[in-house]
Parts: sequence; C-alpha cells; structure tokens
Amino acid sequence: MTPDDSEPPEPVTVPPHELPADVLRRVVESFVLREGTEYGVRDVSLEDKVADVLRQLERGEATIIFDPATESVDIVATRRRGLTRR
Repeated sequence: MTPDDSEPPEPVTVPPHELPADVLRRVVESFVLREGTEYGVRDVSLEDKVADVLRQLERGEATIIFDPATESVDIVATRRRGLTRR
C-alpha cells in the first residue's frame, strides 16, 4: 500500500483543559466569528458569545474537534447520553 492509498487520519477530540487559556480563547473566538451566530433581536457582544461557548465546553455540551486531514479546528454540539428521544 502506498501513502496515497491510505485512509485519511480520523478527527481528534481535543479536551479544552489541555489547551493553554490563550489558545482556547482564540479557538473559541475564531469559531464564534466564523459561525456568525445570530441571537435574534438584541445584539450580543463577542465577549458574551465567547463566554457562552466556553460554558458549553466546560459543561460538555460542546466539543473541540481537530481534523488532521484538513488541519482545521471546529466546535460541535455534543450529544448527551440518555437525552435522546424515541
């Protein structure tokens, strides 16, 4: 098998506590700015949006994913066990 035939590496979950605080903040800021999150009628500051995402990461409601194939980072909602409806 040649290197071109190999499967791309799988995305990796990055625990937020393993990132230095300044790097974590930049990752979250980049995500918030890229997503252009809409909060409705009222304006929400960048600081408030970042704080909201940081809280979601702390509570396990969101996860940081690094994709080595694209060398990109994303934050995704986490499916909570036991909360799926049937």
